[in-house]
Amino acid sequence: MTRVTFIGAGSVVFTRQLIADLLRYRDLAGLEIVLHDIDPERLAVAEGTARHVDERLDGRARISAESDRRRALAGADFVINMVQVGGIRATVSDLEIPAARGLLQTIGDTTGVGGVFRALRTFPLLSALTADMREICPDAHLLNYTNPMAMNIWWASVVAPDISAIGLCHSVFWTVNDLCELVGVPIEGTSYRAAGVNHQSWLLEWTHEGRDLYPALRDRIREDPELSRRVRVEMFRRIGYYPTETSEHSSEYLSWFLRSPEQVERFRLQPLEYLGISEENVAEFEATKAALAAGTPLTLEDEASEYAPQLIHSLVTDTPRLIHGNVVNRGLIDNLPQGAVVEVPVQVDGNGIAPQPMGALPVQCAALNRPYVSVAELTIEAARTGNPTLIRQAVLMDPNASSTLTPEQIWELCNDLVAAHGELLPEPLREIIPADRI
Repeated sequence: MTRVTFIGAGSVVFTRQLIADLLRYRDLAGLEIVLHDIDPERLAVAEGTARHVDERLDGRARISAESDRRRALAGADFVINMVQVGGIRATVSDLEIPAARGLLQTIGDTTGVGGVFRALRTFPLLSALTADMREICPDAHLLNYTNPMAMNIWWASVVAPDISAIGLCHSVFWTVNDLCELVGVPIEGTSYRAAGVNHQSWLLEWTHEGRDLYPALRDRIREDPELSRRVRVEMFRRIGYYPTETSEHSSEYLSWFLRSPEQVERFRLQPLEYLGISEENVAEFEATKAALAAGTPLTLEDEASEYAPQLIHSLVTDTPRLIHGNVVNRGLIDNLPQGAVVEVPVQVDGNGIAPQPMGALPVQCAALNRPYVSVAELTIEAARTGNPTLIRQAVLMDPNASSTLTPEQIWELCNDLVAAHGELLPEPLREIIPADRI
């Protein structure tokens, strides 16, 4: 019996995708799925969704819903975390409050001011979750999907270094999939390896049947001038390696794109885009609830290629796979700080999870990663020490924020967000700090 516990299962679309992928593995016998959420309505919809998917895929799993987290963790072999602390209301604050002061973001969940405050809201949950795991299921693997990915896994390594934790993100796979489609090469027979930090890794190797595909990508970009109006193509042109997250995400990690209306227009960006995505997610939840009530079949996507089901299958059945994961840098990337969280290829099989050392990144790639790592490091230290000044200093190190706002304005913006998030933040970090304090 393999027991998989979903924490934050009320994210029903993602829960549906992961469960469907798990159940498509016919050799995962005796699968037990436990769903946990603090919202009773969302938990009920998640349970209904899981049972519906199980019935559609031959009804092999034991499914239960549990509002008590500790009971949900009992006997778990794998714990999948996808909690969004504060929900859509906190997300709106992370985007709209900075925008009111002139600081634009597109998604706001990875680094920069949005990532910093999302992390600070999430750390208390991770501390409590890993403490429960240490007591109840100490040998379980924590598979994290919640953003900001790198900061969350880093925090888990600080508060629970004894818990096996890995961050899983589909950005590397889908980047390669989309690039193969762009250059007209099938994903089958393609080999690739990426490394860096989550949402800002670099496609270091990309071949098809031994042929380097980067020349074909350069040719394709030269053929279509409109491709040069994409953020990632501009990054590729200037850095020499293709980044592994969307242009929308990537635009807010640098100082190059959101700093002026001209750049926003040139690179076809939509500031505050995640507000619309969040509204779509709410609408999808309501549609799922209505479909279950009416007995209407839910749409089951094709295999989503998410890493959690693949990792679980590999560990349980000793099926070797190479995926990409977010883990603590212990000799994995030489020219990024040791102890930070990096994204690298990971070998998984019955022997466990084995991150692959990648040596040194190309120096320009590491240079672009370091501000991201610095923002994360200062955020971790703010939470670890309870020093609220470090929150402001973390945002000050963000290239997008510092290209738009003065230090004084950054202090004032952080005060606004501290006030908005209130009790969602750790108590020592709720202090309002005047911008002129010495």
